[in-house]
Amino acid sequence: MLRMIEYVRSHVGDEVELLHDVHERLSPIDTVKFAKDLEPYNLFFLEDSLAPEDIEWFRHIRKVCATPLAMGELFNNPREWRLLIEERLIDFIRMHVSQMGGITAARNAAIHAQIYGIRTAWHGPGDTSPVGHAANLHLDLWAPNFGIQEWCRFDNLVYDMFPGLPVVRNGYMYPNDRPGLGIDFDENLASKYPPKDEVDWWTQTRLPDGSPARP
Repeated sequence: MLRMIEYVRSHVGDEVELLHDVHERLSPIDTVKFAKDLEPYNLFFLEDSLAPEDIEWFRHIRKVCATPLAMGELFNNPREWRLLIEERLIDFIRMHVSQMGGITAARNAAIHAQIYGIRTAWHGPGDTSPVGHAANLHLDLWAPNFGIQEWCRFDNLVYDMFPGLPVVRNGYMYPNDRPGLGIDFDENLASKYPPKDEVDWWTQTRLPDGSPARP
């Protein structure tokens, strides 16, 4: 991974921001070394380098390097992110808004983070619903400590099914002037595409010895 990041940085230059998601797959001590080794490549941030149960290890990372850190997509309650914010152990909060308790809980966390100079980077992959992405956008527009927003590129069917879904053009996400979150749901269209019960391949990650790893 270090060779890959070095290769990309050498080819795109310093103007392109690079981010890397560890998905909590490294042991804590390997994470400390990895974050230190990444410092010369000037990442925008290193994401979820530790599991929630290992967050005290962020203190060790901070002592040895200045790689910006983001954390939070697996968090569920304020006791998990409070330590990281108040000790300034991370640079971006990255919680999943519906998982952390909704817009009010996210707003409170963002206000708390602003006091300590920490920015937002709400979780926004493809398994965040269109409504969730609309909520992320409204929080982004409000937050004085907005940092960056993850986006997943929905296809045209999803835009038809969820009128008002935020649009992205040239790297910027745009809201609309509709009430509330600005998004609706076409139930008649959705009924033509029932959900499927399937296992996502990326959740089946295994270590070399065959034991399961974090997805």
